[in-house]
Amino acid sequence: MVSLLLALAIAVALLVDRLGEPPSWMHPVVGMGRYLGLFKLTKLPAAPGFIAGALAWLIGTALVGFIALWLEGWVLLALQPWHSPLGLAGAALLLGLLLKPLLAWRMLADEAMAVETALAESLDAGRARLSRLVSRDTSALTETEVREAAIETLAENLNDSVIAPLFWFAILGLPGAAIYRFANTADAMWGYRDEREWCGKWAARADDVLSWLPARLTALLIALPSLQLLREARRTPSPNSGWPMAAMALRLDRRLGKPGVYTLHAAGQRAAPGDLQAAHGV
Repeated sequence: MVSLLLALAIAVALLVDRLGEPPSWMHPVVGMGRYLGLFKLTKLPAAPGFIAGALAWLIGTALVGFIALWLEGWVLLALQPWHSPLGLAGAALLLGLLLKPLLAWRMLADEAMAVETALAESLDAGRARLSRLVSRDTSALTETEVREAAIETLAENLNDSVIAPLFWFAILGLPGAAIYRFANTADAMWGYRDEREWCGKWAARADDVLSWLPARLTALLIALPSLQLLREARRTPSPNSGWPMAAMALRLDRRLGKPGVYTLHAAGQRAAPGDLQAAHGV
């Protein structure tokens, strides 16, 4: 019965995702970002920086987990889904609505597809649109490199924003999805590789741990397991993001990469118009 409830809630969340995102004032991820934004990361020695960052992350995780657990408990207690089909349907609907803001596919897919639309206008427009999705400098990227980066972002976000939250929801319910989303947001906001690195070190490592298995599951959903996938996935600095990106490169038979950092499936063809649509369809 629990498995059925979770499956129905996931179906509801994915259906509601097609309608878009809730307003920012009630979006839990926006709230997570505001909490994380309260802490101004500074240059600190290794030990103090690591401890400060870890404590702030743990407090935030506890708050997010407690709120999610309370909401989930309220739904289960109020509707008592085990007693009737109507209660099961109602609980699945409410849990699905609570789960939806913790995943986001349509919004991210639309943003990635908008890069192709912008490229049709001009290379500068494509670069500007891509800069909304990635942290790398886009000002000198070629048209092919802009398209490659957008495809990579689509693949990586399939894990970060869909598969991983659903994986942890299936394992730990709403608190699992909420804690994962907090960890992923913390890594995005705190995972710097500069003088602030030690303050965000815990957040970065926590995201690595929580994303480890989902990233590999995402890769297997995109492409069949192979030794080539194993080799390509290891080429990126990240222990996880290379998996869905390498899988997408192999699935599309396209060369993807970040100039001066890594190249995935070097024998593949260069990204061309229509490839973003194909990646979205995967």
